[in-house]
Amino acid sequence: MTFFRVPLLIQLLFNRRVWKGKDKSAVYLTFDDGPDEETTPWVLELLKKEQIKATFFCIGKNILAHPKIFQDILKDGHSIGNHTFTHEKGVGTSTARYMASITKTDALHHSLLFRPPYGRTNAKQVRNIIRLGKKIIMWTWNAQDYKKSMIPEKIIANANRIKGMDILLFHNSIKSKENMMKSLPQIIHIVKQKKLNFQPLS
Repeated sequence: MTFFRVPLLIQLLFNRRVWKGKDKSAVYLTFDDGPDEETTPWVLELLKKEQIKATFFCIGKNILAHPKIFQDILKDGHSIGNHTFTHEKGVGTSTARYMASITKTDALHHSLLFRPPYGRTNAKQVRNIIRLGKKIIMWTWNAQDYKKSMIPEKIIANANRIKGMDILLFHNSIKSKENMMKSLPQIIHIVKQKKLNFQPLS
């Protein structure tokens, strides 16, 4: 079963993570896994056209691979979050290795925003991340754009469930390219029709 919205029970159980923004009149558009040379420039052009600021959770190795695109994200005034160096899954990765990956990415661009790849961390990792002064940013609405079984029409249909304070999760990656590019412009239109504005996370 595909869950576009994260159940409230999950949010309550994992309450040391940030699931929502604070402004009831806003939503928070976020992108994981970039920068990517095939998708990120397209996203940046769309956001510029729509006058939207978003938050990009970047993988350290991709920052190194695409430094100009990363600088373009910064130049356009978007927020940056840490997404580890090589997209390690917290569960199954030692805390020492996981924290080293976060620190290695911080050395490229320091951010107090952190999103765990796959949304998976263990309790010890959470404690260590919070000790660094970071906010663990999750999401309330997931486009599921990375799934091979997903189609853009289904993502767009589920946009009617988006509401104020939601953190929206998309991916600027090769795997998500078709679903993301075909659905994102429509999602933006639907959100604006709801009289909600877009804000970056901070």
